[in-house]
Amino acid sequence: MIRENVVIGPEGTPLTLANLPKPDTVRWVIRRKAEVVAAVRGGLLTLEGACDRYGLSSEEFLAWQRSIESYGISGLRTTRIQQYR
Repeated sequence: MIRENVVIGPEGTPLTLANLPKPDTVRWVIRRKAEVVAAVRGGLLTLEGACDRYGLSSEEFLAWQRSIESYGISGLRTTRIQQYR
């Protein structure tokens, strides 16, 4: 029996591509940021795939990841780092 890797989100529920934030997400609340970080950590998305899907820079994503590592999910309360193109 082959078992797929299950990615668990920040609220303890399984994450799938279907229940990740929508690609056109503009308002990044803590839960959505944490879900995207969990999806990349769990192998559901690659870093490049997440950045492409959500229009993020790799620096922005890595800042989210560092915030979680350093301060937990509450570390994501900081204002979004935004690159104006």
